[in-house]
Amino acid sequence: MDGFATITQKRMTGGFRINGIGGKNLHIDPGPGALVRSYQFGLDPLKLHGVLVSHSHTDHYTDAEVLIEAITRGMTRNKGMVLGSLSVIEGYKHWGPCISKYHLTRPEVTILKDKTFKKMGDLQIRGTKTVHGDPTGVGFQFKTKNINISYTSDTEYFEKLHKYHQGADILIASVIRPHDERIPGHMCANDFAKLIGEVSPKLAIMTHLGMKMVLNDPEGEARRLQEKTGIKVLAARDGMRIDLDEVVDSQQRLDNYK
Repeated sequence: MDGFATITQKRMTGGFRINGIGGKNLHIDPGPGALVRSYQFGLDPLKLHGVLVSHSHTDHYTDAEVLIEAITRGMTRNKGMVLGSLSVIEGYKHWGPCISKYHLTRPEVTILKDKTFKKMGDLQIRGTKTVHGDPTGVGFQFKTKNINISYTSDTEYFEKLHKYHQGADILIASVIRPHDERIPGHMCANDFAKLIGEVSPKLAIMTHLGMKMVLNDPEGEARRLQEKTGIKVLAARDGMRIDLDEVVDSQQRLDNYK
């Protein structure tokens, strides 16, 4: 979200959750409302295995600490994992840190940079490069033997962006504005169309929609990109759920998403 979308809550800002990937439940970029929205949509924070924060902007990290408390049962157990950019974990210049030293004492903590990775059992999580206001920010690629999910986080389009997200079955991108309305550090819809063509996922999802996108028919914009790329494209909605097994088995037959 841009700042106004976050402040007005035209769309919820709790990030998103991936359940059951490599046997792990992960919450990614838990911004304002992540805890409350988890319960609203029937997701138990106590069942999380990890929290991931891509960079040190408030709409991506504000509920990280309370989710860490859920994982560690109120900071009483050494449990779970926290993965984040350098700015999020240690701080970098005037960015961050975003999670207190206290909250980093119980989980296992990993700083991710682009091209570095962390193993969680059968799951590999790799950092991907971003070009954004926070120079240490990362995206995330989640890979098991069955599925590959890539999340760009906040980044502008750059020439080699697609190389960090190759092989993605599901490509999730922060797309703040429609058409070709670019602002520094972010992709517009036309940028995402180009990235979709280069990556060729089974499913592409626009999230982190700014006010101009939210107020100007994001579903219609998704249909336009789908027609342009030949790939199923969705505009994220509050509470939207995707069946990962269905994506793996779909072979481009993706018409049954709720």
